[in-house]
Amino acid sequence: MRPDDIAALTAAAHSLESITLATRISRVMGMPIEKAMAALPGHWSTVVTKITKTALEKALDAALFSLKPSSRKPSNKVHKILAGVSGGVGGSFGIAALAVELPISATIMLRSIADIARSSGEEINDMDTKMACLTVFALAGSGVGKNETADTSYYAVRSFLTKALGDATNHIAAHGLAKESAPPLVKLINAVASRFSVPVSEKLAAQTIPAIGLVGGASVNLLFIDHYQKMAIAHFTVRRLERMYGCHYIKRVYSEIVNANKQASSEG
Repeated sequence: MRPDDIAALTAAAHSLESITLATRISRVMGMPIEKAMAALPGHWSTVVTKITKTALEKALDAALFSLKPSSRKPSNKVHKILAGVSGGVGGSFGIAALAVELPISATIMLRSIADIARSSGEEINDMDTKMACLTVFALAGSGVGKNETADTSYYAVRSFLTKALGDATNHIAAHGLAKESAPPLVKLINAVASRFSVPVSEKLAAQTIPAIGLVGGASVNLLFIDHYQKMAIAHFTVRRLERMYGCHYIKRVYSEIVNANKQASSEG
């Protein structure tokens, strides 16, 4: 591999395998996110999961399937501003606003993710690329030292979604996007939502703290989209390098980088 490609893969691995969204939110709040999570009513995990699924479905329709090819650079700052405004409104109304705010935020985020994919050399009209954009929502960062297996968290998530991705892509290519005729797409959305609902719950918990309010809600949403923009940049960097060097080779080098970082962290 060229030195610049090794550097790019190392940076991608750091983003995908290090700090979590929960840690970033906790730093802004000045308290562990777990305390805010404990204050949520028990039934809200089910409600959040349902809202998350609906938000992803709406985001697919409003953002991803309407996106056109373009050579311009991704508008990350614009998307952050829009997400901040959306989060500010959500933060001022708390739990009740999530069903309205999350589909808007998810649509903005998915548009940003697709922008990043396109700038990384992906063919945005290709169904595989569209599905790869959706799966970014399943990537939350694993946290240093949490994964002790030979495989990495990032590749474990990709492996978990492989069949659902393949089934959805093939079915849509053959039958189109009508949800009533695309059960594999519904299964993929459910699989992604099962992982995405966790950081959504963390975001919700932070935004419902009385002291957070309007300004805090915007700040949390800025962290939210910034985190997933970083996940997208890293994810599509890995995919770009896989196209250049082969999937198996990049996975092996990626794992070596992650293991080396873990060893250095434990020794330090």
